[in-house]
Amino acid sequence: MADPTIQTFCCHQPDKADSSVDIMQAFNSNSYSTVCLISSSIGILGAVYQVLPREEPYLSHRWLTQSTTRGRQLVVWLAVADLLASLGVFIRSALWLNYKSLMNPDSDSTVLFCAIVSAWIQYFYTATWFWTLCYAIDMRLVLRERPGHPVLYHLCCWLIPGILTSVGLSILYIPDANCHNLKSLGSAVLHILPNYLATYVPMALVMVVNPILYCDVARAVHTAVVCSLAQFTSKERGLVDTVRLKLALINLAFYVCWLPNIINGVLLWTLWYDLPSNVIISLWYIMAVTNPLQALFNSMVYRRWTGGPDKVYIPCRKLSGRSALNDPMDDDRPPPPDSTESTPLLDAPSTKSTASNSSLPVSLTPSSHQRAAASSISGAK
Repeated sequence: MADPTIQTFCCHQPDKADSSVDIMQAFNSNSYSTVCLISSSIGILGAVYQVLPREEPYLSHRWLTQSTTRGRQLVVWLAVADLLASLGVFIRSALWLNYKSLMNPDSDSTVLFCAIVSAWIQYFYTATWFWTLCYAIDMRLVLRERPGHPVLYHLCCWLIPGILTSVGLSILYIPDANCHNLKSLGSAVLHILPNYLATYVPMALVMVVNPILYCDVARAVHTAVVCSLAQFTSKERGLVDTVRLKLALINLAFYVCWLPNIINGVLLWTLWYDLPSNVIISLWYIMAVTNPLQALFNSMVYRRWTGGPDKVYIPCRKLSGRSALNDPMDDDRPPPPDSTESTPLLDAPSTKSTASNSSLPVSLTPSSHQRAAASSISGAK
C-alpha cells in the first residue's frame, strides 16, 4: 500500500517507546503481511488480465478505429503501473513474512532496502493516479472531437510521480533516516509533511477533478445523443444511463481504493499527540486490501459493458495455434464482433453497409462523431 506513515517505519527506531512503536509492531505482524500478500496477488492477476491483448474490433470507419486504439492504450498503461505497484507490495510482504529483520532497521543497509521498496510502490501508485486523470481528460477530448496528447500523458504520468516521490522521500530520509527522533514540531513538519503532501495532493486532485470531468462527459453524451437523432426514446435513454453508470462506477472504484488513505492522513495530523491506535491499525488493514485491489477494480470498470465479454488471448498461444501454411487467415472470415474496451471510445458501433448503399462513401459528420463516441463509452451497439 502507498502511505507516507509506513514509509516512516523505514527510519531508524525511536530512542524511546511511544504509540508509534506499538503501531509499528502491529504493522510488522504476520497477519498484516498476509493480507497484503493476498490482496497484491489478486491485484497482479487483475492487472495482467487488463494488459493482455483483446481481439481487434471490427470498425467501419478510420476515425472510430483510431479513437478506440487511443483509448485502449491509456487503459493498458494504467494497468502496467498497477501491475508494478502490486508487484512491489507482493515482494515487500513476502520478504517481511520470511525475514523479520527487514522491519527492524538497525543498520543503514536495511534502512536503504526498505526505503527503495517503499519508493518503488509509491512511485507506481502515484503513476496510476495520473493515468486515471489522463483517462478522464482524454475521454472529454474525444467527445469534443479533439486529438489526444500521448506524449504529454507519458511525461505527466511518469515524470511528475518521479519528482514527487524523490523529493518527498529525500526530505524524509536525508541525511540520516532519523525521522522518529525529531526534537521539535517544526522539525517534524519540515521532514515529514512534504512526503504527505507529495502523496495526498495528487490523490485528492483526482478525487476532485475526475468527477467534474465525468459530469461534463455525461452531459456531452446526452447532448450528442439527442442532437444526432433529434429524439430521446427508451433506447437513447438506456445508452445515456449506461454511460452515466459506468462513469459513476469508475469514480466509485477510485474512492473505495484511496479514501481510507485520506482519512488516515487526516487522523494522523489532527490527533498526532493522542493517536487512536486501534482506529489507525484498522484503517491500515483496510488500505492493505483496497490499495492493491485497484487493479482488479479497474479491470471491472474499464471493460466493455455490452456486446458480450472481452475476447482476451495470449499472443504466444495464438501464434502457435495458427500456421501460415495450414491455417491461413481467410479473407472471407466473418468480422469479429463490435469492439473491446478501450476508453473514451470504448466499443464504437460498427456501420454495416447494405446492398443499396454499398456504393455510397462512408463519412462521419460532427454529430455522427459524437453519437459514435457516446455509444462507444458504454459499449452499446
